[in-house]
Amino acid sequence: MEVGQMQRTWVEYMKSLFREGFLDGQFTQLQLLQDESNPDFVVEVVSLFFEDSERLLNDLTRALDQQIVDFKRVDAHVHQFKGSSSSIGAQRVRNACIAFRNFCEEQNSEMCLKCLQQVKQEYNLVKNKLENLIRLEQQIVAAGGSIPMEELSF
Repeated sequence: MEVGQMQRTWVEYMKSLFREGFLDGQFTQLQLLQDESNPDFVVEVVSLFFEDSERLLNDLTRALDQQIVDFKRVDAHVHQFKGSSSSIGAQRVRNACIAFRNFCEEQNSEMCLKCLQQVKQEYNLVKNKLENLIRLEQQIVAAGGSIPMEELSF
């Protein structure tokens, strides 16, 4: 695929991520912080998000698997996950965390478990989408092109 086609594909893919609610304006802000002096900034931030998310999901699974659930601890993990999701613009993950926190306050184990599954699903979806986006960006750069940020008008 030639560079121009890859760039058009990138623009359409980015627009779909926003249209479908996977990402919000915070992700665009991250992209704007990337420049020649720090060309891997977004990849590094997204990689840290993936690492944190995997750890938090494991912590949440363990915490909800206890005989007596410590809802304050569960809520602290969900709060942290909500914050990291917000910081990269993972809107659907953040929204799932908001619902999750409500059930933590109610100390509703059954609904917390359902929310955990929803958060995992949204996380896995956005992870897949971001991995595809990064792969496409790397292909564009490897082919000698640049990421057409200026074409992203919503």
